[in-house]
Amino acid sequence: MGSSWKRCPEWQVWKHLPALLLALTVAGCFAASPELTKSGQTGDEKGKKIGTGKSFIAETMVVQAPPAPPGGWDAERVMSGQDDWEPANAVDPVNPNYVYQLTTRYTGPKPCGNCKLPAIVLRRSTDGGATWVEQFLSTSGKAQYDPQIVVASTGWVYAVWLDAFTPGSTFVRSMDRGVTWSTGISWSGNGKKPQWNDKPWLGISRDGQHVYLGFNSSDSYIVSSHDFGASFSAPVKTNSDTRYWFHSGAVVSPSNPMVAWFATSNYSSGNNYNGDSNVEVLKTTNGGVSWSDVHIDTSREVPLCTWAAGCNQGFLGTQAALAIDSAGKLMVVYNSNDTPDVPEQIYFKTSTDGGATWSARTKLSVASAAVNNGFPMAAAHPTTAGDFRVVWQDDRIFSHSGWNTWYKRTTNGGTSWTADVRLSDLTSGAPYKSVNGYAFPYGDYGEIDVDSNGRNYVVWGEGASYTGPGGTWYTRGN
Repeated sequence: MGSSWKRCPEWQVWKHLPALLLALTVAGCFAASPELTKSGQTGDEKGKKIGTGKSFIAETMVVQAPPAPPGGWDAERVMSGQDDWEPANAVDPVNPNYVYQLTTRYTGPKPCGNCKLPAIVLRRSTDGGATWVEQFLSTSGKAQYDPQIVVASTGWVYAVWLDAFTPGSTFVRSMDRGVTWSTGISWSGNGKKPQWNDKPWLGISRDGQHVYLGFNSSDSYIVSSHDFGASFSAPVKTNSDTRYWFHSGAVVSPSNPMVAWFATSNYSSGNNYNGDSNVEVLKTTNGGVSWSDVHIDTSREVPLCTWAAGCNQGFLGTQAALAIDSAGKLMVVYNSNDTPDVPEQIYFKTSTDGGATWSARTKLSVASAAVNNGFPMAAAHPTTAGDFRVVWQDDRIFSHSGWNTWYKRTTNGGTSWTADVRLSDLTSGAPYKSVNGYAFPYGDYGEIDVDSNGRNYVVWGEGASYTGPGGTWYTRGN
């Protein structure tokens, strides 16, 4: 199935278009990739974002290496002009020169002749995120999704992605700072149970010896390793209900690596998102042998997002991020609502007793209840107690089509916070960007990490709609 090519206006023109004209022009002005044109999904790809085979590569301004700022934040940058979705990033906790990014790439060259798109792209930096070397993470023959990456104090790098639904979550590690990678370990298919899995999330101890990986097969499952990811336990089911679970945050105790937590959300179904959803924190005290569950909050039915092409109910639904500081204080950050089908707000809670009890929730997002908020990200300074950083996306500047990425910081454990910082600071550079921000979030999540000097590294997705195309954007600073 072919697609016609159409040259779009140069990127400087987009910011001058009225909102309606911008939407119509974006809808008709894609650049099609000759490597991939997909009209639907079958088999292992069912339930995942449909790739259109199109990108804004001709109209996207990619800045390779801006000068290092004396302070504050870099201007945001886009990874590529390809159709990139759902990114992750991590920084070496000891040597901040080493920074890593992953993204899910839907267009462009394939990893190999028999490989599929989307595929996970790895980017490595040896100069603190100024310049990058790019490679594919794996040459799997299946469509790849949902990347995660973390770095141990040894410099070893750990990653996981979804290699379709079977074998599903696939774990690899690198002992040479991401140049080469181990053979993947996975948990589904070939008679294994669960038969399929989805949405992996990864957490490690500081030294990387203890690895915890959560994924769902409708139910919640977690596997653990205590030999630096060389081998793993069998999947441990952590719930006894019939709800649909997602993991979206993981941390390990800085004082006892046999203690770990996952932030999760659960829904009535994975096929629709009707009814209430719950935010829960799972905890193990025995290295993953068993898990307990603490209820954090209940959100009412998810708001619709029908104004964005391809967006179904659930995309703006409840999810939770989790961080832990050097003293063991936990912070969970999540989006929820108290009335069905209205925009969700960003809240946080903290715990100083290992997650047994939690503070009352406090709202972080802007006062207006009409603003859509979602996709929270959280991290803590690796050595300074009480220092937490939070990022999320909202449409406060222009409802529905004026989304931006925002940052806040607390240095006293959440008692007070800095003013919001707009990280998506460019008003042009891609067709979906304007003076109001970007048209729609692109991907189910982004990530923030913090290096030993307190510098933040943030990555997120911006796009024309849920369908796209879009791109992965990032910045660094403090």
